[in-house]
Amino acid sequence: MQSNRRKFITGLGTAAMFVPQTAFGANDRITYAAIATGGRGRGVSRLFSKLGAQCLAICDVYQPHLDLAQKDSPDAKPFGDYHELLSQTSGLDAVMIASPDHQHFPMLKAALEAKKDVYLEKPLSKTLEQSSQMIKAVRGSSQVVQIGMQRRSAPAIHQAKELIDGGVLGRVTLVKPQWHWNISAKLDNSPLPGKLDWKRFLGSAPERDLEPMRFRRWRYFWDYAGGNMTDQGTHLMDVVQWFMNSGAPKSAVCHGYVAKMEGAEHPDVFSAVLEYPGFMVTWTLDYANSFQNGWSITFMGDKGTLILDEAGYKVYAEPWRRGAEPVHQQDAPVPLDAHIQNFLDCVKSRREPNCTVEIAAQAVAGPHLANVAMVEGRKVKLDPVNYKQNTPAAASIATAAHV
Repeated sequence: MQSNRRKFITGLGTAAMFVPQTAFGANDRITYAAIATGGRGRGVSRLFSKLGAQCLAICDVYQPHLDLAQKDSPDAKPFGDYHELLSQTSGLDAVMIASPDHQHFPMLKAALEAKKDVYLEKPLSKTLEQSSQMIKAVRGSSQVVQIGMQRRSAPAIHQAKELIDGGVLGRVTLVKPQWHWNISAKLDNSPLPGKLDWKRFLGSAPERDLEPMRFRRWRYFWDYAGGNMTDQGTHLMDVVQWFMNSGAPKSAVCHGYVAKMEGAEHPDVFSAVLEYPGFMVTWTLDYANSFQNGWSITFMGDKGTLILDEAGYKVYAEPWRRGAEPVHQQDAPVPLDAHIQNFLDCVKSRREPNCTVEIAAQAVAGPHLANVAMVEGRKVKLDPVNYKQNTPAAASIATAAHV
């Protein structure tokens, strides 16, 4: 029906929507399925249930994960194949997808074709090119799609943005996102307990014999993910670009290496420099050290500095002096449940959620670009219209593990 169609202005991050009538009443319970029920998937699914949604079906390629999810949702029907779940589960409003990155696009596409709303864990895509394809798929549908970047729904982060928009920092010249955890260790390649459908896990990824560490720690292999560069980077770069009112970066250079995570292909220590008009960003991660543990983003301006982290934010005036007290401060964690509630509200209202596919594509563009720059060992530029690197490096990431 025409009333259920959205009308969008073309362009990155500029979508506008006509809000149709909704069939939901104020007390109607939203039904959903959890696709990929590893630790993250189960945690997000529990929050869906806590917020009043009803889990009708669960899906995973690893039987122990499915068994654990069944304990959380004993009435949900279990599946090993998400296509079967989508075709055989009646009365389903939405799906929550928490799969490895290489399955994000095919699972999103299948859910949209089944006319289900989607909550998709970040990062949006596995490659720059996929980002454009995923935007087209979502905008060619009438479904609500929220990407799981919960800082978009955090009140304290909105307050910090208002301060920057108000000019408290003056001209911002340098932004320093970072993530420190001392968790790196050799990957566990011992036999997996329980049944795994390895072929379904691989999906469209290159065929290979099972190595248990590739399933346990899929994020650290090029075939399945962009590593911590895109995993943590998509969260932090989104906030950087949101606060700075910028789009994706113009270019990137990067260096990284595997320090302690023996067996991994992705580095556990890296630093990327991202170029934007009028400012620059240094995105650094070290998983072998816990100084200033966790994530933080430092915005450095000629009138002040804002430090944002998992505890809240602080603003220090210029000129800074050792021991100076912050001129603004707010202590507040980032609430994941608020982001899920925003999605559930939008399923009913049909409004745009807080993190659209356009926002998510811009957020992961810089990390994707930095991965290409790291593999190529040189500066890489971005085509901001088509989300393609302006270099002949398109095959670099796919082949990096074999070079």
